[in-house]
Amino acid sequence: MKLLFVCTGNTCRSPMAEAIARKIAIERGLADLDIASAGTSAWDGAAASDGALHVGMERRFDLSGHRSQQLSHALVKESDLIIAMGAHHLERVEALGGEGKSFLLTGYPTPGADARAIDDPVGGDLDAYRATADELEKEIRRVFDLLAAERVPGAS
Repeated sequence: MKLLFVCTGNTCRSPMAEAIARKIAIERGLADLDIASAGTSAWDGAAASDGALHVGMERRFDLSGHRSQQLSHALVKESDLIIAMGAHHLERVEALGGEGKSFLLTGYPTPGADARAIDDPVGGDLDAYRATADELEKEIRRVFDLLAAERVPGAS
């Protein structure tokens, strides 16, 4: 399964989500997940933000090799599940053909069900980045729990 996380610049939220998801996938032995991230207004090749890098070091997920990439039709087409950080990201994903396989992170798996955006820490202090990382980890663990339940025959 190819999982894609989407935010605006692909330097804060979506790279942290990608790294957190990789860490959780390793913990759970989910070798069949291909995890990536992109931005709706990304500069191709930009590094993760300093705040994201710092929080990654604190939490033992490495963002040093991250390079941003612009969301594209090709990325949307090749992804099986696309998780957006905010409503405007979701709209862009759907405009590129992702309807039916794209969701807000907080709304997965039910579109519109009390879903809200993940706060963007850009320009904030380290506590803002830590709070975003906490929320991302909580929500990604919830999504992985739901995905695992979908894979188990007879699970509700």
